[in-house]
Amino acid sequence: MGVPASQAWTVASYVLKQRLMRRERYPLVLMLEPLLRCNLACAGCGKIQYPAHILKHHLSVQQCLDAVEECGAPIVSIPGGEPLLHPYIGELVEKLVERKKYIYLCTNALVLKEKLEQGVFTPSKYLSFSVHVDGLRHEHDESVCRDGGYDLAIEGIREAVRRGFRVTTNTTLFDNAEPLRVREFFDAMMDLEVEGMMLSPGYSYDKAPDQEHFLGRERTVALFKEILSNKKRRWKFNQSPLFLKFLMGTQELECTPWGNPLYNMFGWQRPCYLLQEGYASTFKELMEETPWEEFGHASGNVNCANCMVHSGYEPTAVHATFASLKGLKDSAVATLTGKV
Repeated sequence: MGVPASQAWTVASYVLKQRLMRRERYPLVLMLEPLLRCNLACAGCGKIQYPAHILKHHLSVQQCLDAVEECGAPIVSIPGGEPLLHPYIGELVEKLVERKKYIYLCTNALVLKEKLEQGVFTPSKYLSFSVHVDGLRHEHDESVCRDGGYDLAIEGIREAVRRGFRVTTNTTLFDNAEPLRVREFFDAMMDLEVEGMMLSPGYSYDKAPDQEHFLGRERTVALFKEILSNKKRRWKFNQSPLFLKFLMGTQELECTPWGNPLYNMFGWQRPCYLLQEGYASTFKELMEETPWEEFGHASGNVNCANCMVHSGYEPTAVHATFASLKGLKDSAVATLTGKV
């Protein structure tokens, strides 16, 4: 499993503490969205389709830190937009490292090498660059709607690894994914010596330009069975083994959207990173006043019917790992044997 022991222990002890306190709902990862502006316009993205007067704004460092303290999650994922475009991203990361938060700084890596050469970031066990790579060159460039995007991402990964940074990849798959090509992509990422890979089926954002290639549940399970069956031991995933089993249809999980709450310039987004059903002004309000029973696959909500995205189900998988001896056993077996 592509997660350092210190981080795994931090998460495990945090989850066990929540269980001892009998908390039914708690955050695991804060999705901190400091801006919506991006230097790409990906076909499957619904996050940058805002008017110019919205895209030019960003959260201040203090606003970000206040959200981190208010939420209390041990991990902070910083998506966007493209967070490297934030004018004070280096200061924000430094402050989060001081607070010993494990950070996944999500980036398309178009300007990553430039930022590293400028000395904006310092290597730390708390900081990982999560580089968006949606497959090999052809697949990635098509996904991000930019020729040469893959080469720039790979160049950024190589430079970050060379400088001693933790690097992971995040990959979104759609219904045109070819299992053999995806498996070749895994080999290519391992050759780059990335720490681990994160996978997710795409979610059908209403605002996304491409509405034709999102995966339904049946197709998701069939695709991931083909991709992950006979998994190579050298492949390292920055995800719970139980979540990978869920993608393959061999593990039952229900969405826990409160596990990965989102904070951006509008406030705390209800109910999750993917749906926009209004905003709460405080984290407490989000947790206590959101009608959680109206969301998730079991609710019958049409917007949740085909969703199997990591932001909703990865926290469920982590909770399930520590909820029973069977969960611990299944995760341990998958980690030790390399099989999912």
